[in-house]
Order: sequence, then C-alpha cells, then structure tokens
Amino acid sequence: MIKGIAITTVWTTDQERSLAFFTEKLGFEVRTDATMGDFRWLTVGVPGQPDMEYSLMRTDGPGLDPESSKALTELVTKGVLGAGVLRTDDCRAEYERLRGLGVDFVQEPQERPYGVEAILRDPTGNWYSLTQRRDSGDSGDSGGEVG
Repeated sequence: MIKGIAITTVWTTDQERSLAFFTEKLGFEVRTDATMGDFRWLTVGVPGQPDMEYSLMRTDGPGLDPESSKALTELVTKGVLGAGVLRTDDCRAEYERLRGLGVDFVQEPQERPYGVEAILRDPTGNWYSLTQRRDSGDSGDSGGEVG
C-alpha cells in the first residue's frame, strides 16, 4: 500500500544555483547532499515537513541520453514544466516577501475558486503555484489545489 509521496524531482541545469534558490530564498533546508562519482544526489525540503523532499536533479544527469537531456533542458528552461504547489497561509504577504528577495513571479496573487494563487519560477525555469487554500467552509469547495 502506498502511504504518500516522499521525493519528487525538480529538474535543474545548475544544482548550486537551485540549491541557493531553495535555501536562501524559499527557506528550505538541505536533506541530502551526497556525491557518487559524477552524480550528486541533492535533496531539499521545507523545515518541519520531513516526509517530503525535492530532488534537485541535473537535466544532463545519469540515465538520460544526449537527445533526451537536450529536449528536457529546452523544456525546463523554456518554462513549460510545473514543479508543484507550495502552500502558504498568506499568499499576498509571501508574494511580497519573496519578490523582495528577487524571486521571479509570472503571476501576481489572484483569487481562484480554491484560494489565492501566485505563480513563481525558479532560476532554471520551473514554475510553482504559491497557494493559500480557501477554507472548505467558504464555498463548499474542498480546497483542492490546482496549479
């Protein structure tokens, strides 16, 4: 029986730049940083949420042939891949805080049926929904997150 999601991949063209973004701007913590030959297993997560991590995986890493690596790099840097939903209790305040740190937003906070949402990008081009869920009692909506 599956009990949850433990690690999900965020594709990056530069692990150091992505690490700085997640730790210095978003406030994540390093969970694993291990080198195995030419491969670096690097994961980060939200403090206080130990059961979920992002693996910062290079687009030219092991298991990818050159053609696939090139295609993946192009898709990521073009900004067409979403990498998840980041929850917050106050989307507008977190938007202002992150914007002040230089985080690139492609959408300001907007009211949605599920709550308030802003869209940000990491330095590689992946986009994330920054979402403040609507209380389930506000509209009968379950508060499901849609990015």
